[in-house]
Amino acid sequence: MHLTVEEALSIYPLSEAKLIAGAKGKSRIVKSINVMDAPDIVDWIKEGEMLLTTAYLIKDDPEQAHALLHKLNRVGSAGLGIKLGRFWDRVPEELIEKAEALNFPLIELPFQFTFSDQMNGLFRAELSRHTGLLQTVMEKQRELMRFALHSVRTRPLLESVSEVIGYPLAIISPRGEVLFNNSSFDSARLLSGWPWGNRSRKMRLGEQSGYLLPLLQGESFAGHVLFCGVNPLFLAAEESLFVQGAELIAYHMYAGLEDCFDREMHRDFCRLLRRCLSGELSGAELARAASVMEIGLLDAPYLLVLTEVPAAGERRTGELYRLKEEYLQHPVLGKTRAIHLIVDEGLLSIYPAVRQEAEELKGLLESCFLKTGPAGPCEPKAAISGCKSGAGELREAFAEAKECLRLSAYWAQGRQSGRYREVELAVLMQQVPADSMRRYYTRTLAGLLSREPEYAKEMLHTLEVYLECDGHINETAKKLFIHRNTATYRMEKLSEILEVDFKKTNDLLRLKLAFLFRRMQEQDTVVRLPGTGGRAGA
Repeated sequence: MHLTVEEALSIYPLSEAKLIAGAKGKSRIVKSINVMDAPDIVDWIKEGEMLLTTAYLIKDDPEQAHALLHKLNRVGSAGLGIKLGRFWDRVPEELIEKAEALNFPLIELPFQFTFSDQMNGLFRAELSRHTGLLQTVMEKQRELMRFALHSVRTRPLLESVSEVIGYPLAIISPRGEVLFNNSSFDSARLLSGWPWGNRSRKMRLGEQSGYLLPLLQGESFAGHVLFCGVNPLFLAAEESLFVQGAELIAYHMYAGLEDCFDREMHRDFCRLLRRCLSGELSGAELARAASVMEIGLLDAPYLLVLTEVPAAGERRTGELYRLKEEYLQHPVLGKTRAIHLIVDEGLLSIYPAVRQEAEELKGLLESCFLKTGPAGPCEPKAAISGCKSGAGELREAFAEAKECLRLSAYWAQGRQSGRYREVELAVLMQQVPADSMRRYYTRTLAGLLSREPEYAKEMLHTLEVYLECDGHINETAKKLFIHRNTATYRMEKLSEILEVDFKKTNDLLRLKLAFLFRRMQEQDTVVRLPGTGGRAGA
């Protein structure tokens, strides 16, 4: 039995009773009913029990009556019902005042009904309510099963699950981001107490209750689903309904339905995409297939991203799938109509260039690398192709991303992502002999290399960051963690030492080449383009 005192007093024949004190405690839960027939009955009362009595044991001792109230309140009793007419004609005012002070429900029971009448009435009502709830839960479970077996392309998955179960819900990613929310609670309230761990539990949502469940598919964890506004006294059958809803959501999330395509369409398109990358299918044929599937991503400017991890075997595969989930669940990347595909070279992703320009995309990708994988730290790298338009340029974009990844040593210092345009010069300059490279950067940087080693090192680093920031002094100061005036002073000194004018494109290009040659010389081995041979770096 799980009724409040207020609900119990609405059920016949207890509805003929009168709540004479402790109205503020009418929300107490009545879990069971007991009858007072022994002096030490209070020692056996459990939390949530309502005690019924004729007042025989307390009729002549007001102090004992007061002590009984205190003891019942202390153990968490739901209330005390006193049947008048046999030993008491009315409840003493002192006892009513004491119950009111404790906010403890004190009930005046009618004489014409026996205790068994009142208990049977409550049990019949509870049985009817329980049966009705079970029937409702079974119908919802059947509806969930029909929904799971039916195509979900025409109805949003999460809205449908929420509608069937009958409660609003929120989806929270493993990073603590609210991915979906149709409840009235804001993100701050929903995320109270995060992180939660991977177990189901009840939780408070202001004045309401919620039920939290992890989204699991095997050993993989995709976040949590939080059902909001639930009755904190829900039955085990209703709990199984929440579990079934969570399993359905987790299954479809891992089946790829968080992408812009349903499972079958996404799989079919990825199969065609593989064939196009391997040369078995032309770009025009892929474009026609994409048009039939209503996939417009390749019709507009796009960027191809190739992500790789420094691991092998099963761990490499697991890390790539984990990164795919991170991309899908990212609050910005997850909203794009992106395609993700695991290939031999790594995780291939295609993003619309209109929504994600290359520089912005670099930062968003690296934000997904911050989370440690289940097997420990991993340092992924993501290479971004040039901006392309049309399926006919897909293989070119893939080749650029692979080449960019191969030349990751020439990316900006400390970055885990790079753009093909950053290494284009390195690709071209691999034809230059090593001795020519060394002479060029030594001559160009001679004025600085001849200075004290520590001073030269600091100024070289300043100049390199300045070039990476495309000559923006504010951005340079920010990356070096120095004041803007300090950065300006250093650049003026460098201009004087190297005899260059940073406002002239030719001087900037000369310095850019000098640093590129210097980095290429610092590599143990410089790998040349296929078909051009190779040589050891000096």
